[in-house]
Amino acid sequence: MANAWKRDRPPRLLSPRILLLLFSSSLLLLIFLFLSSRTPSPIPVSAFKTLIPSRTIQPFDCFKCPQSHPVIANIVEGVKYPFLYSLSDFGTLPDKPHKNIVRILKGKPFRKPDISLTVQEILEKMKDQGKNGFVVDVGANVGMATFAAAVMGFRVLAFEPVFENLQRICDGIFFNRVGESVTVFEAAASDRLGNITFHKLVGRLDNSAVSATGAKMAFKSNEEIELQVRSIPLDEVIPESEPVLLLKIDVQGWEYHVLKGATKLLSRKESEAPYLIYEEDERLLQASNSSAKEIREFLHSVGYHHCTQHGTDAHCTKKG
Repeated sequence: MANAWKRDRPPRLLSPRILLLLFSSSLLLLIFLFLSSRTPSPIPVSAFKTLIPSRTIQPFDCFKCPQSHPVIANIVEGVKYPFLYSLSDFGTLPDKPHKNIVRILKGKPFRKPDISLTVQEILEKMKDQGKNGFVVDVGANVGMATFAAAVMGFRVLAFEPVFENLQRICDGIFFNRVGESVTVFEAAASDRLGNITFHKLVGRLDNSAVSATGAKMAFKSNEEIELQVRSIPLDEVIPESEPVLLLKIDVQGWEYHVLKGATKLLSRKESEAPYLIYEEDERLLQASNSSAKEIREFLHSVGYHHCTQHGTDAHCTKKG
């Protein structure tokens, strides 16, 4: 018989349709479990206040910001002080989702970012010593360093020029209930006040950079978009009277200019100078017409004589 009955073939375990169904149901379940496990108190508008008033720049207002969507967020594994963050890169759905989306489908938390673990380890030592002050996160991306510090009770100033990343930071502020601890600035930290041309890659919000070469270095096939963003020196925002414990900089080769714009902050005496973490990738630095040698010479001039290498990051202090 031409139309004889045939035994149905079982569907593939992770076909695109099943993958999306699993993802949707898992995400709803995770959000429900997370929200139900915490005290359901609304966050008042007054909670999102400015930690440091500035005449030069106003903080980014998460309440006036259009809500990002869809929101894919999860808790981070393996950190002493747990927090959530929201993904900006979903991968290619449904065939090649982001690795952390696959982890959600398997019932796993997000993989811990190295910077999150590092920030918490450094701040815990300072906390044990009774120190208190600001953490400054330059190139905040989606807040993986910002929230690692904020859930420990530290106040954070986060600088991020890419609007889509700012939306994800706002997600994290709501999820982690840290509106009283985090102030966000829609700006690129630099050594000059004004506007600067910024290069954003389509589909890769974590590799945007001031330098076009630096932005495309790891992702040559991605489309590049130029936009104007505000630039501001950290010294214009952070008063000399405010203590800063940690300064983290990850700006795809623009580190030298950020450091130059923080000369007053970095020139503080040994007991008040911040612990410094910055990305020291020679290829990215050269794309922005600077070098690791130039940065080290500048740091020596303001008293940072002790630097150690941790992968592509440099950790510097004024104490031996």
